[in-house]
Amino acid sequence: RVGYGSFPVRPFFLQTDAGRRFCAYHPAISEKARGAILYLHPFAEEMNKSRRMVALQARALAEAGYHVLQIDLLGCGDSSGDFADASWSAWQEDALLAYRWLRTQSQAPLTLWGLRAGCLLAASVAVDLPEQANFIFWQPVVSGKQHWQQFMRLKMAGELGTGKARLVAEELRQQLAVGEPVEIAGYSVSPELVAGLEAAELRPPSAQTGKVSWFELSMRDEATLAPVSQKYMEQWRVAGFDVETKVVRGPGFWQTSETEDAPELISATLAALESVR
Repeated sequence: RVGYGSFPVRPFFLQTDAGRRFCAYHPAISEKARGAILYLHPFAEEMNKSRRMVALQARALAEAGYHVLQIDLLGCGDSSGDFADASWSAWQEDALLAYRWLRTQSQAPLTLWGLRAGCLLAASVAVDLPEQANFIFWQPVVSGKQHWQQFMRLKMAGELGTGKARLVAEELRQQLAVGEPVEIAGYSVSPELVAGLEAAELRPPSAQTGKVSWFELSMRDEATLAPVSQKYMEQWRVAGFDVETKVVRGPGFWQTSETEDAPELISATLAALESVR
C-alpha cells in the first residue's frame, strides 16, 4: 500500500484468463464505509488525459468515507494486452471482475462511476450484476455509434484539405467489414470493439431503480444540458431512477491539450453522494 500524502492507495493486479488487469484501490478513510464505488474509464486517449482528475476525485471520495476501485481495462493503461486485443465484451468481463473483487472488500452500497464511454460500460454491465447500483455519470456518452464516428474523424481530419476525408472513412469501414483492425490516432481498434461500442447506448438497466447523478461541464455561465442528454436522461427517469443533473463550471479535461482540473466537479460529486439515502 502506498499513499499520496494522507491518502493511502493500494495498486495491484487482478489475474484473468487473458492476462493481468491493473487496479488501484482507495480504501475509505473511516471505520465504517459509506459506499463502494467502481470507476470505469473512457475510451482511448481520453483515459490518459483524465487520470489526474479521476485520482483527485478518488482521494476525495476515500476521505469522505467511500471505497473506490479503479481498473485499467484490457489493452489500456498498465493492464496486459494491446488495445487491438480489446473487445466490448472483454471490457464488460473486466468490469464484472472488478465488481466481484470490490465486493470481497466491502458490502457497502454500490455505485458505478463512469466517465464518457465509461458511462456506457457502466450501464451495460449493470444488467449482469446480482444487485442494484447507483450511478455517477461524468459527461456521459449517450450513443456509442456517435462516439465512434467522432473518433473516426481524427483519422479523417488530416485529409480534410485534400478532399479525401470521405474516401478515408470508406476505407476504414471496408477494413472493419473484412475483419481487419483500423489504426486511428495511434490506437489499433478491432472490429469486435467497434461493433460493441456502436451497439451501446446509455439505456437504463431493466427492472432496476436507483440514483443517477449526471454531470456535464461547461465554461459558459448558465449552460444547460445538451438536448440529446435530456432525451436519454428522461428515459432513466421514466424507468424509475431518481435522476439528478447538473452542469458544472469547468474544462473538458478529458480532451484538453494541457492537464486541467475541474474542482467544482469534485465537490458536486461529493454533494450528490451525500444526498443518497
